[in-house]
Amino acid sequence: MAEDTARQLQARPIPVPKVTAPGSPQTTLLVIALVVVALYIGQDILIPIALAVLLSFVLSPIVSRLERWRLGRVPSVLAVVVLVFVGIIGFGAVVGSQIGDLADNLPNYRHNLHVKLQSLRSSAATADNNGALKQATDAFRDLRRELEQVTGQSPATAEGPPPASGAQASARPPGEREPVPVRIDQSGTGALEVARDLLGPALAPFATAGLMLVFTIFMLLQREDLRDRMIRLAGSGDLSRTTEAMNDAGQRVSRYLLMQLVVNVTYGIPIGLGLWLLGVPNPLLWGLLATVLRFIPFLGPVIAASFPILLSFAVDTGWTLPLLCIALFIAVELFSNNVVEPWLYGSATGLSSLAIVVAAVVWTTLWGPVGLLLATPLTVCLVVLGRHVPQLHFLEVMLGDRPVLPDEAKVYQRLLAGDPIEATEITEERLASASLTEVGDTLLLPALSLAEQERQRGALNAAGRQTVGEGMAALLDELSDSEGTAAPDAPLVLCVGTRNNLDEAAAGLFAELLRRRGLRADVIPCEKASTRAIASLGTSGVSAIALSSLDPSGLAHIRRLVRRLRLHFGPQVPVILCLWSAHPEADAPKRAAGETGADRIATSLASGLAGLADLGLPAGPAIEPETAEPAADRTG
Repeated sequence: MAEDTARQLQARPIPVPKVTAPGSPQTTLLVIALVVVALYIGQDILIPIALAVLLSFVLSPIVSRLERWRLGRVPSVLAVVVLVFVGIIGFGAVVGSQIGDLADNLPNYRHNLHVKLQSLRSSAATADNNGALKQATDAFRDLRRELEQVTGQSPATAEGPPPASGAQASARPPGEREPVPVRIDQSGTGALEVARDLLGPALAPFATAGLMLVFTIFMLLQREDLRDRMIRLAGSGDLSRTTEAMNDAGQRVSRYLLMQLVVNVTYGIPIGLGLWLLGVPNPLLWGLLATVLRFIPFLGPVIAASFPILLSFAVDTGWTLPLLCIALFIAVELFSNNVVEPWLYGSATGLSSLAIVVAAVVWTTLWGPVGLLLATPLTVCLVVLGRHVPQLHFLEVMLGDRPVLPDEAKVYQRLLAGDPIEATEITEERLASASLTEVGDTLLLPALSLAEQERQRGALNAAGRQTVGEGMAALLDELSDSEGTAAPDAPLVLCVGTRNNLDEAAAGLFAELLRRRGLRADVIPCEKASTRAIASLGTSGVSAIALSSLDPSGLAHIRRLVRRLRLHFGPQVPVILCLWSAHPEADAPKRAAGETGADRIATSLASGLAGLADLGLPAGPAIEPETAEPAADRTG
């Protein structure tokens, strides 16, 4: 029987959904608008479900651990849920008792508040009578008096009801006011209406909590079935991607909640202890509220700090205690934001800072305070969807924290925009952990290759090429160092750009490396190597020629250039051809030597330096410029 069943399962094909092309932008925007409307309209049902999903992420590992201890699925779920709600009730009881104790002691602080108000009033009375506030008050009073003189009305008549007209005005005795109609409305005063108006808002949170409890229990009981249904909805033909997306979302949300709990505890404990040492009443209450309210982004810490600070004004007759409370919250908040959170979070959420702010605004608009609490976890799920669903990739680009452009694209974009300073900053960040040769091969030459690709597609005009070339020259000037200047009797290498400004920029990079190794290097643009202008180049002292080309397909043009250079400088001057954009194993470098007549072929800065060494031009180690601080100090 088992064999027949297995044979039937093997013979039955699994339906694979057809892969459809991504929809148009209009369709995507329409779907997003419909989803937003559905989230807003269905918030009464969707909020308990979202809270239940969030709670199930937290409780699922605990339930799994109890199941591994052979406790059983149903007892494990019930035990965990009951334990959570007992903890919530206990927390509420502690907070309620602290609030009651605070309410009992508030009348005792009335005298301190009266003293502070009296001191403020006396300070205001002894202030200069010609102060800014008094001048503004006198100006408004004079303006009002002038308006009354112009209109000829007193303030009472100007603001009173309009006079009656017609027969009613003539029939009414002088001085008698117009009667005001009175209507008795008994609608909405029944017991049911009063109960609905008073108890409805109070019972709404309990109803939400009850629905959340029911959804959480069923999600924990049937989590494997729900996972399988989600996989089927996402497409059973792509199990690897769907499983990876679900695991990614679960791990990120669980890690975020765990780290947030640790951060909040490390924030609430110092706050409670600090307020206890300062003498603020009910420090346990404020520490617990600081721990819980910090789950709410941005507004939570502000709300948690406002209550004890306001209470400190009433407790102390002076101003020392309020200032110390403010200093305590600022110090703990700075330590938590700059030390604890970067250390614990890392890449826990994968959200950018701007995405967290935007998510808080959007979800608060849709779902109110609960939306603010759920903003980060829900946005994490959206980023995971954007990472694994091609149609929603824009979500990861807009909300994620991963760089959307590689460094070489950033460098090219900044050079094209005429901002070599930022391109230099990116390059210097790489130079902190690598040499200029490595940075040139992995960053600067790929940036120039991107420009060459756009030139070949016709997307980069002559002005753009000139801007990129000048920007690369400015970048190299910023990186150059006087210690890299070669001796006058050092061998001279001519670095020649074969076609345009981009080739000349690459030649300038290679020349900078040669100068740092004690060689003399001159950058020759392609115009000076033309048939009409090559006669202006001197022939004495040239030890080698390095041709720089970002287009490996232009071998015919390079062959004519090599022939022209050999006729001018003589066959004794070796020529090395640097095809910067060519792969070492590609066809062009293999056949370039035979087709162009060059003595050596290089495809990177490192191989170019090695090629010159093979031609008899030894160079010493690179002379790197001094960094901001020595390496020993950085490691220490």
